[in-house]
Amino acid sequence: MSDDALSHAPDRAALPAARLGGYSIAELALAVGSFGIGTGEFAIMGLLPQVADTFAVSVPDAGVVISAYAIGVVVGAPLIAVMAARSSRRTLLLALMALFALGNLASAIAGSFGLLVAARFLAGLPHGAYFGVAALVAAGMAPPHQQARAIGRVMMGLTVATLLGTPLAAWFGQALGWRAAFGIVGGIAVLTVALVFMHVPKDRANPAASPLKELGALARAQVWLTLGICAIGCGGMFAVFTYITPALTQSAGVPLSSVPMMLSVFGAGMIAGNIVGSRLADWALMPAIGIALVFNLVAFILFYFTMSSPWLAVINVFLIGGGFTVVPGIQMRLIKVAGEAQTLAAALSHSAFNIANAIGAWLGGVSIAAGYGWTSTGVVGAIMGVAGIAIFLVSILIDRSGEEKSTA
Repeated sequence: MSDDALSHAPDRAALPAARLGGYSIAELALAVGSFGIGTGEFAIMGLLPQVADTFAVSVPDAGVVISAYAIGVVVGAPLIAVMAARSSRRTLLLALMALFALGNLASAIAGSFGLLVAARFLAGLPHGAYFGVAALVAAGMAPPHQQARAIGRVMMGLTVATLLGTPLAAWFGQALGWRAAFGIVGGIAVLTVALVFMHVPKDRANPAASPLKELGALARAQVWLTLGICAIGCGGMFAVFTYITPALTQSAGVPLSSVPMMLSVFGAGMIAGNIVGSRLADWALMPAIGIALVFNLVAFILFYFTMSSPWLAVINVFLIGGGFTVVPGIQMRLIKVAGEAQTLAAALSHSAFNIANAIGAWLGGVSIAAGYGWTSTGVVGAIMGVAGIAIFLVSILIDRSGEEKSTA
């Protein structure tokens, strides 16, 4: 890691010694935050009909609350990273999670549809910056050969949210009303503030940091290429997952009542991908990203050709979720190539994932609307996967060219 990362890192002697399994308590505190963010982002998708009924709008119109959150993520990640360049990372984490708590609690008590949309935008603002800063803090506390695994342990909260948090929040929302779901997420955010305050070591703000230096990340070709790998190469997962329910019920013959179980299989795939991807990234970063991109390409092709029975569907859904393998490597790569602008680069990865979500879902919908069938999203994913691999190869060529010039 660069000197900028180390200038924020706490003294090794100050690190908390307590561990729970493979986690340090500090990593666990950060993972609780990622669990809350993941739960808050996805739980609303199963509660849109209730929101629509409450405010007397159509379900498609109610979908604006999802879009508002996504816009908040895209806008908030770079804006906060630049504005908070001189803040200590622990202080920034506390502020970000407090803002997330405020946005969700405001969502729970919103008295009009317009206020709910505004509250969801507010809740989305700290999303990308939190994950980016949490990744930097986790990597700064870990030995050099275990930094990607530390990032993966923080990201585990997001994958567990897909497996458990989102279904549970949706269940509570259906039983107690959609406002209760946002209240629960707000409570998780408040808990995270307390855990981070107690267990994440204090760090020193970098006196040399500045908004201008953070913006310097945007002048680095490798930062843009890595974001491109993320925005394009990861879009296939969203092209498939957005329309996974009709693909399961109409192409694979899965009963509608079994769809929640299949979504849990997707979450299990994400957890496995996170574990494998972080270990691969610590082993060899660029090969790990390449392996993950090829894995995704194969998974999309299999989805298109073998989504013909419920049992094959289980395997396919698990493999698509396993596409999360690429995430720890992408996050680590951005930290490596960002120079003194690591906060902005790390935060931008989550803006790129939201762009991947938007592009993938849109292209998948275009394919379905054109009459190619529900499994045609696998072809869309494969095309995006090939494009991601192409960007990855360009990044490698530039790296090698730079190494040759340096040697000369």
